[in-house]
Amino acid sequence: MVLKYKFNLKDISLEDFRVYFFALFKALIPKKKIKNISDLEKFIQKKSAWVTQVTLYSYLKTRMGTKYVLHFDNEILLSSINKAKWNIYIVALQDLTFYSFSYIRNFFNYQDVEKSKDIFFSILENEKKNGMPDEIIIEAKKTFAERFSKISWDQHYNSLPFNDSALALYKWAPIADELKKLDRKIVLNSMILKWDNIKEEFQKLIDF
Repeated sequence: MVLKYKFNLKDISLEDFRVYFFALFKALIPKKKIKNISDLEKFIQKKSAWVTQVTLYSYLKTRMGTKYVLHFDNEILLSSINKAKWNIYIVALQDLTFYSFSYIRNFFNYQDVEKSKDIFFSILENEKKNGMPDEIIIEAKKTFAERFSKISWDQHYNSLPFNDSALALYKWAPIADELKKLDRKIVLNSMILKWDNIKEEFQKLIDF
């Protein structure tokens, strides 16, 4: 298997999975209100990372079975997981950013959708410090600009706004194609259900 990108294997470890399991119980605890752009940026970053980790690692654990820990000796697999993690995450960030701004435009009359660019690029800069590869950042900026130019802000929040990240999970998860074909509906639904929880939380917390 030839990988297009080379990732530092220290980026993912057994500790990542421990964090993931802890996040399953912690992430949906009510938080403080989202009152400004800074609060919104933190919410988007944190929840996008959570959805990415929970859905990707859950799927991998399901397919690897109870001995999934043994796979941490497989460097090619670990590189593939890192590649998947970043590629799913950038789409999750886009989805939640676009959903959030479409929602506050419609329900809070917030018109400055250009701020969505500021938030997205700020998060990318922060993630660069955390090891996000330059290739991923370039691709993220490109696809963000393409999607931004096509969005109907008045309708996007209510028009399957998280389909792209669900499809990204299906595309990038390092699972054999013949198995993914069997899992497609389950994989897509797992992502959408997680986003439904985030949407509900967002709607309770947003207070622009």
